[in-house]
Amino acid sequence: MINVINGATDKPVTSQTLRAWFGALDELEGTLYIGYPIIGTVDGAYEIDALLVSPLYGVVAFTLIEGNELPSDNENIQDECFNMLEAKLRQYKELIEKRTLLVPITVVTIAPVVNQAMDDPHSGYPVITKETSLVDMFSNINWDGSELYKKVVSVIQAVSRVKVTKKRTNITKPDSKGAILVKLDQSITNLDSQQSKAVLETVHGVQRIRGLAGSGKTIVLARKIAYLHAKNRDWKIAVTFNTRSLKNQFIKLITSFVYEQTSEIPDWDRIKIIHAWGSSKTEGVYYNACIDNNIEYFDFGTAKDKYGADKAFKHVCERFLNAGKEISPAYDLILVDEAQDFSVEFLKLCYLLLDGNKRLVYAYDELQTLNESSMSSPEEIWGSDSNGKPLVSLINNKDEPDRDIMLEKCYRNPGPVLTTAHALGFGIYREILTGFGTDGKPFHARQLVQMFDYAPLWEDIGYEVLDGELKEGQAVVLKRKRDASPEFLENHSPIEDVINFSVFSEKDAQTVALVDAIEKNIREDELKPDDIMVIHSDPKTTRTAVADARNLLFKRGISSTLAGVSGSPDDFFEEDSVMFTSIYRAKGNEAAMVYVINAQYCAEGHGLGTKRNILFTAMTRTKAWLRVFGIGGYMQMIKNEFECVRDNNFELHFKYPTDEERKYLRVVNRDMTMQEKNRISKRQNQLEEVVGELLSGEIHKEDLSQDVLDKLRKALGI
Repeated sequence: MINVINGATDKPVTSQTLRAWFGALDELEGTLYIGYPIIGTVDGAYEIDALLVSPLYGVVAFTLIEGNELPSDNENIQDECFNMLEAKLRQYKELIEKRTLLVPITVVTIAPVVNQAMDDPHSGYPVITKETSLVDMFSNINWDGSELYKKVVSVIQAVSRVKVTKKRTNITKPDSKGAILVKLDQSITNLDSQQSKAVLETVHGVQRIRGLAGSGKTIVLARKIAYLHAKNRDWKIAVTFNTRSLKNQFIKLITSFVYEQTSEIPDWDRIKIIHAWGSSKTEGVYYNACIDNNIEYFDFGTAKDKYGADKAFKHVCERFLNAGKEISPAYDLILVDEAQDFSVEFLKLCYLLLDGNKRLVYAYDELQTLNESSMSSPEEIWGSDSNGKPLVSLINNKDEPDRDIMLEKCYRNPGPVLTTAHALGFGIYREILTGFGTDGKPFHARQLVQMFDYAPLWEDIGYEVLDGELKEGQAVVLKRKRDASPEFLENHSPIEDVINFSVFSEKDAQTVALVDAIEKNIREDELKPDDIMVIHSDPKTTRTAVADARNLLFKRGISSTLAGVSGSPDDFFEEDSVMFTSIYRAKGNEAAMVYVINAQYCAEGHGLGTKRNILFTAMTRTKAWLRVFGIGGYMQMIKNEFECVRDNNFELHFKYPTDEERKYLRVVNRDMTMQEKNRISKRQNQLEEVVGELLSGEIHKEDLSQDVLDKLRKALGI
């Protein structure tokens, strides 16, 4: 089956025809890119109208003709396209044997409204005017590319040249953690289909990208910027975020991706990597908007005094929206990373700053929300027009770019780590004291902390049902789907080394154990100091809480940095230095070895949903090994929950709460509009009616066409 990725195109009619033709060819395999790739040349960006990458046919490029006449230089156009692709592929030695390119390249012109007499699928310069000729053309190509296919996809997606790994000259042992990291860095070479959609598919209006920690949201946004910058050099593009240390990460990624696609450096006058708030010293979306529109600006200190630290940004954005002025458009495209950390008011402000196309892309992971609020639905954020129609609709329509994209695969965290993080984040195995028996023995019962308001969302984020049902009031057993959590992320080490929890009796014992472990990582495990991140659970006390550990490391000749204090606010890691950080600075970053300390803070108490999300976010910073340290009885509660996950083979066993029970939990929304909810409810009722009639004998299976039955089996995976 052909997977279609709908990139930006200025040839919409012929693109739609090509999509329709491929949609009828179920026997084909591969991915069809519309409006992609863009190849960097000495003359700048070279755009290809459409491209098929297939394990059966290699690389097939399409030049698309919208009118009813072929260009007089059509053969030259095909030659140039062929030469560009060949030069691109020849840069990769894995695709060459001596002087021979191992991947067949075919260039064909698609011209549906040109005189069919010009149709010639078998010439050296094929021209296709009808679907049957496309099938004939493929009969001329015979390639078994099963072994090279993934590498070709990696090259076309412009992934392989921009992967940046640390130089490791200290590796002397083949089985050390440092040696394992070298292998891990070489393992991830391809984007999955949903990531490719998120990068290339562009809509006029709002687009939402949701994904787990480690699903590649930040890289997707950087690649999307590079792609659209190459396609539209006059666009003014802004990417904004809450974690300041993401700025230089974005600069490096965008620079690499733009150069890969255009052989040029980005035009930084057109691309703004910009903080959300800003000040007279640093550009920001809010600050620039105030200056450009002559609206009163509030700095953080003033806003904090007036509204409190937690609500300050929400209220200054609200004041901007209520200023009642005509707002000057500032951007053609705005991308918001970490959108779960922003208020509705900020997203509305971004929407106002866009031109009439309202191209806004916002990406988030609901479980990384570090406050007690939940992400609002598009309907709640942007409201409705005078007729009650939502201003923003995120419904995906066939043969159109997706407006709502879910990234279910996790390319950072080992599966057991992610499952444990979800178990602790939701409180799947959390036990609370419910009373005492006549013999004085305590009774405990499991009590969730939070839950999705829409049960099937568990499947959307990469879990499968092993037993029971994902329905209200029903017991269910969930496990990560294998293709959603690649095995190589966890098979590199024994599970007890990948993840473990430790309880200490007092603070000094935790400090010594932490420093001893870090020293071993560097002296024996061949990790670099900047492979290590230490996250303190309570963001309000991080500076003082980590001081003793940093001093002890210094005495042992190991450098460390406290994020945002002793290091640059725009850079997270510093070379040859262990990074200590609060959870706010850690967001958006990752490390091979992650230590979470004072995790007892996340066990119980006021704002438990936020505390559990802190723990979830901290744990999911790791891409290889995780250590969770804490003190006393509350930490023992955390460890007990982990041991339940481990003893259940990293499965989640729980009863999905009823609507009434969810009223007492922190609810994590799927963010569906009322239109989406009504559509799902209507389809559910229709399906139940058909199933009921089948079971009662009112209609028979034989009454349904074979085509309908085949499609049902395919949709249900049976």
